[in-house]
Amino acid sequence: MKRRQLIKALTLTGAGAAVLPACNTTDKKSVEAASAAEAKDPVAALNIDRAAEEKERERKLFAETFFNPHELATIAVLSDIIIPRDEVSGSATEAGVPQFIEFIVKDKPEFKTPMRGGLKWLDIFSGKHYGKAFKDLSVQQQIEIVDQIAYPEKAAADVQQGVQFFSLMRNLTATGFFSSKMGIADVGYVGNAPNQWNGVPEDVLQQYGLSYTQKELDECVKF
Repeated sequence: MKRRQLIKALTLTGAGAAVLPACNTTDKKSVEAASAAEAKDPVAALNIDRAAEEKERERKLFAETFFNPHELATIAVLSDIIIPRDEVSGSATEAGVPQFIEFIVKDKPEFKTPMRGGLKWLDIFSGKHYGKAFKDLSVQQQIEIVDQIAYPEKAAADVQQGVQFFSLMRNLTATGFFSSKMGIADVGYVGNAPNQWNGVPEDVLQQYGLSYTQKELDECVKF
């Protein structure tokens, strides 16, 4: 199973995949445009009601800066390794995942040290083995490193810090992508939709010797 397929499966399991309808009525171009707008101004892109103080707090967090350009570039490389562009939708960076992670570490400060420390570990490990920072390695070299830290049950003892960091990075990437407009369209989830219920089918009623009264038919069943 490809990494992206595994991530989606894990995400859907956590969200209750059994109730998600397998349809997608969203136009791909409109999704990508919305994702671009979301990346530029995530708060303005939220089409839900929020209290004024919530919006103000979020705008304040978005205005602050935690990661430096080098760290953000590394996060972008990693997130696109985890969820690359494919025939269904864009990559993690196109869905605004680096911006999401930047926001999350400010919203949840307990992620700051693990993320910054993990990025530092990654560059030290890359420099030791390839003489360059992780983001400057070739794609093949980047994948070689990721393969050493992406599978906890196979990872060597000397890369356990990298394993913990990558697990956090993978979780944040999946959360950021599959909660974005692009990611929701990728899954095909359209949310709750109004439906018309015309009661229990007649053959089922007959099977159990039941029937609706005229009052029930007039007032409760048909809409």
